[in-house]
Amino acid sequence: MSTIDWMVMIGTLTAIVSYGVIKTRSVDNVKSYLLGDRDLKWWTIGLSVMATQASAITFLSTPGQAYDSGLGFAQFYFGLPIAMVVLCVFVLPIYYRLKVYTAYEYLEGRFDLKVRTLTALLFLIQRGLAAGITIYAPAIIMSSILGWSLNLTIFLIGIVVIFYTVMGGTKAVSVTQKQQMIIILLGMIAAGVVVVTKLPAEIGFNDALNIAGNLGKLEVIDFNFDLNDRYNIWSAMLGGTFLFLSYFGTDQSQVQRYLSGKSLTESRLGLLFNGLLKVPMQFLVLFIGIMVFVFFLFVAPPVHFNNANLDHVRESAYAPQLVELESENELISVRTNAAARSLVQAIKTDEPGRVATAKQTLQEAVDARKLVASRVDELVTQEAKDRGIDAISEDRDYVFITFVINYLPVGLVGLLLAVIFSAAMSSTSSELNALATTTMVDIYRRSIVKDRDDQHYLRMSKYLTIGWGCVALLFATTANLFDNLIQAVNIIGSLFYGVILGVFAVAFFFKSVGSRAVLNAAIIVQILVGITFTLSYFEVIDLAYLWLNLIGCVLTILIALLLENSGVNDGPRGDVLDA
Repeated sequence: MSTIDWMVMIGTLTAIVSYGVIKTRSVDNVKSYLLGDRDLKWWTIGLSVMATQASAITFLSTPGQAYDSGLGFAQFYFGLPIAMVVLCVFVLPIYYRLKVYTAYEYLEGRFDLKVRTLTALLFLIQRGLAAGITIYAPAIIMSSILGWSLNLTIFLIGIVVIFYTVMGGTKAVSVTQKQQMIIILLGMIAAGVVVVTKLPAEIGFNDALNIAGNLGKLEVIDFNFDLNDRYNIWSAMLGGTFLFLSYFGTDQSQVQRYLSGKSLTESRLGLLFNGLLKVPMQFLVLFIGIMVFVFFLFVAPPVHFNNANLDHVRESAYAPQLVELESENELISVRTNAAARSLVQAIKTDEPGRVATAKQTLQEAVDARKLVASRVDELVTQEAKDRGIDAISEDRDYVFITFVINYLPVGLVGLLLAVIFSAAMSSTSSELNALATTTMVDIYRRSIVKDRDDQHYLRMSKYLTIGWGCVALLFATTANLFDNLIQAVNIIGSLFYGVILGVFAVAFFFKSVGSRAVLNAAIIVQILVGITFTLSYFEVIDLAYLWLNLIGCVLTILIALLLENSGVNDGPRGDVLDA
């Protein structure tokens, strides 16, 4: 990487962090630290909400997802606007009316302390794990690309995030996220423009679209109903909507963002802004991945995108086989280039027979390239096995960063790396801030140390932020990758979000249900969700993880109603939703 790129990357990150620290240097009480001054405008809320969700995983993993399977992953976000409307109408008013610090405070008034504590603990478990992944995921890829030590990369990301989150609390998170999100959007748009301009001179934008369309990369909606299919319209609109309802409505990392709004109206506008802009942003990121795929039809791609894996194979007894496969990959790339050009010419002449033949030839070349890549994956796996470790041969998460490092112009490389680091810091800072707030408000101040002065709780909030940062760093240094990073975070969320959403749904809409019924229902269903996921993981049953959100929510409601109606689970009842 050039000196200019280093200057751009470091300068961008330094400016963002400095801005956040300067803007929040006057925070001196626990309310401002945890909630800000509740003076944020809707655009700051909207960008902060987007930045919290859009971690570095989004910009590393999503283009690779599209490179591999096209636009189908966009279906995952189709339930987001629906969830935003529901939350704006039903949930935000009650949070503002009660002036809560956390979402879980409401549950004590509606049920009791046990229900509040249980949901807070479920949040702390799943978000604590996710915080480690949001640091680890970009760190392992960036360390591989930049040649840094993995633990050093994790440490650098974590220390910077912990520093400004501890200094300014929730307001520091929100104001830095606004700047980070602007940089992220500008950087991704620039990357999209560059990848199109990098195509051969005779291949225009429409030609690239035609190639992608003929290879099935532009197919968005899949109407086939399959419980084992992670991304079809049914899993998206049902499981995905429930996931977003729980994430944005009950996850403190998101709730804390819009509770800092100047008014209920500002917070509603911020959430609606997120709902309207998030889907196009995901299409943009996926589209960039598809354009990278088209680009590598004309330029020979690496036989495997994770160079660290290849380096290990080159130093092993499997090196001759790797050299042979790399030569085969080069020959196939020549065929792929010719077939792609033939398809473009056939489309321009509008000859259906010729188009069909060219399409088949190109698809066969692409399939041959995939076969070579799978054989390299086998070498990677076997070489790692010989060393007594488990290697992740899946390399989709390295596709986009490989393109950035090798093909983007000087200066823009540094900007895109700043985008990835900014995304990692924005999501992690929200998580640490939310973890500290929930621990302070729902556990420490409520049940452990009561009736201390404001400065004590302010100091403890900062200590808790540092503590959760250390937990995230520890988990990041011991974690391992899933097959796909963006799926890893969503899987962890799906294990807990359904039950949490079910508890809130009962609280909001079922006045007859008391605390013991919902508490027992939540515990039972959380165990059932864990068993279901385990059975699915070991392929005993076929069930995509998104369905766990719907299953967890619905079962929690039904079992709570059943237990309440049995007459043996009477408990305290509070007010239901009053929007």
